[in-house]
Amino acid sequence: MRNSTAAAMSTTTSSTAKPIALFLNCTRLDYDRKLDFGGLEKITDFRRNDVDAISANLSSASEKNDATAIDDEIIRLVNEVHSGTEIVILKEMYLPKTAVERFSDSVKLICEAGTGYNNIPTEACRSKNIDVCNIPTYSTDAVAQTAITYIMNFAMNLFEQQAMLQRHDRSNFTGPFTLSLMELNGKTLGLVGGSGRIGTRVAEIALVLGMNIVISSRTPELSDSHKLAGNPNVRVTSNVDELLNESDFVSLHTPLNSATEGTFGRAQISEMKKTAYLINTSRGRVCNEDELIECLQEGMIAGAGLDVTATEPPSENSKLWDLPNAWLSPHIGWRRLETRQRLVDMTVENIRAYIDEELINKVN
Repeated sequence: MRNSTAAAMSTTTSSTAKPIALFLNCTRLDYDRKLDFGGLEKITDFRRNDVDAISANLSSASEKNDATAIDDEIIRLVNEVHSGTEIVILKEMYLPKTAVERFSDSVKLICEAGTGYNNIPTEACRSKNIDVCNIPTYSTDAVAQTAITYIMNFAMNLFEQQAMLQRHDRSNFTGPFTLSLMELNGKTLGLVGGSGRIGTRVAEIALVLGMNIVISSRTPELSDSHKLAGNPNVRVTSNVDELLNESDFVSLHTPLNSATEGTFGRAQISEMKKTAYLINTSRGRVCNEDELIECLQEGMIAGAGLDVTATEPPSENSKLWDLPNAWLSPHIGWRRLETRQRLVDMTVENIRAYIDEELINKVN
């Protein structure tokens, strides 16, 4: 909630004017121009920045970009082109601490149009009396469905079958079938950090398919109010190695922070079955990507389905592009039209709450 001094200083929140809300990298979210921003336009002086360069250069995991150039472009947009900006909206865009420190005093709220906010320097924002909020629930179903889609494709080996056809190899149609197939009922799905919203939804769908679920959690049991509590086909363990040993599919659902970055690598993969598949729809940098690539090259597991990577997209010379047992998608878990529109609508709810001085989903 804004303090009374800040509210008094702001001329944009008076009864006669709307606060200026600038979406810095709107193209990342509205890349097809199909989203309706009417709700934002109703309560704010909404402005969208569609410069391709800033959308490309300021996406998540862009620490390697020229920090000075990033700072200058952000400051030019926020402090000069859209002078008086009170609300800055981002979608997985790397926001340098040094840029926040140069924001004009008009900036009072940064709204991450997404769940993860590791791209925003929250401490720097706090020191500037800038609130930060996120959207924690908009993509639960979409991301869960992405993980399940990978699992179902692996079970049917559809990825490889299609790749064979692209190579003009029709042998599975004309001769003995050569690819492995499996039923999912009775198979075990391990959810690393999977007791949250998305992991729980993945488990709910997998249970309908007849799978057994193992969830890693720091606490040995789910709370009585948890959706999966008491289900005989769901087990919780604090021993991640135990989960990895048993699972036919391992799906990552841990947030990215200083405690989790790079923590899933060779040591963890070596505990998995050689026939098991890894799915990551959380954050790419949770994995030690160099070690993951090495393990895939060595055939330590059957393969990996990655909707997220350490850098997005992977570098041009990344070995992930050509690994036959790595299947990539361009972080599409949140990209469905309905999901993106829900994100816009929930951003409206966050900003309306801020204007009413009843801020919700505050993270700093």
